[in-house]
Amino acid sequence: MELFLHHGATSFLPQMSQCPKVAHLSQVSHVMEDLVSSTKSRSATGPPPEHPTAHSSPTMLVNKVKDFVESYMSQPQYDASHDYRHVLRVLALAQHILFVEQKANPCVFYDPIIVTLAALMHDVGDHKYRPTITLSGAVEDPATLVKSILIELGAPLFQARCVQTIVKSVSYSHEVRDPAHVRGVLLQHPELAIVQDADRLDALGAVGIGRTFTYSAAKGKRTGEGMQEPMRHFEDKLERLEGMMKTAEGTRLAKERTERLRVYKQWWQEENASLVDMVR
Repeated sequence: MELFLHHGATSFLPQMSQCPKVAHLSQVSHVMEDLVSSTKSRSATGPPPEHPTAHSSPTMLVNKVKDFVESYMSQPQYDASHDYRHVLRVLALAQHILFVEQKANPCVFYDPIIVTLAALMHDVGDHKYRPTITLSGAVEDPATLVKSILIELGAPLFQARCVQTIVKSVSYSHEVRDPAHVRGVLLQHPELAIVQDADRLDALGAVGIGRTFTYSAAKGKRTGEGMQEPMRHFEDKLERLEGMMKTAEGTRLAKERTERLRVYKQWWQEENASLVDMVR
């Protein structure tokens, strides 16, 4: 399947214009079977032999993960810019984007459980907030932390591996550092596009502005610039996110929220310029 560009942002999902016409029902059936099969092949290995009957039902697993993440994100090294409410916002945005994309792209199979688990776990093991811990309290490698926790909570091995792969590829810095790797993961796991867009949307708009100042106050370096320091983050990162969205709905929402950033930045510049003029 071909790759395509969407609204100026690079997308790595299958080209939807190749979805067959409804009139050719046999072709639709074959295409859907191939697409669903290619995604569901991730589950072909079945449960890990060491946990033959330990798997939770999807609903039970999601509830367990929610409880774990709420407790995990309450650790003292996390601040209000990356807390459980941020996770819930990302989850809500991911579910919204998933709903829209499923209707718009019926030829692409998205696993809703994978989307939900990846949205919930996307900040577990975040390098900005190490050390990371397992359920048993031991410090663990962030590269395998999410997978280990999900297996402990009753997820099948294939599911845990898939979510771990997606979570490792969500961050902005990871994509900037290794865009080819992210493209490869997107081709194997289209759910990444949804979770990644949802996480980036929460960095934009009014909420994104609040999170930027909160993170700067909690973790920022003291450079003597005061509140001007987090404002640089707008140009360095936030205003670039709109062009890095992967889904049509993510792009639409990012455009709205980026405009809010620009309006706020204009107000900021006007008010600071007036202050400077007053003391000259």
